[in-house]
Amino acid sequence: MQPFAASLRGRLARATRGVLDISGQRTLLADNDVLRQSIDVRNPYVDPINLVQIELLCRLAAIRDGEAACLLRRALRITIGGIAAGLRNTG
Repeated sequence: MQPFAASLRGRLARATRGVLDISGQRTLLADNDVLRQSIDVRNPYVDPINLVQIELLCRLAAIRDGEAACLLRRALRITIGGIAAGLRNTG
């Protein structure tokens, strides 16, 4: 796993633990089955786009400017749109 991805996974785990501690729930969205199911159906489509975003961000950090950076930023914007469309009203 890339260091950037590992860092993101660690942050996600800490944020998840914090939300669960504050909410007193054992799992995320324990009190909203409909939303949980909606997200579960969409995750197989959205998760790979998240992985592509991580790779794009790593490549962009290594380049910063030039034609390749422009193409990477464009690809990143496309993935942002793809995730927004995939999440729709689930946030």
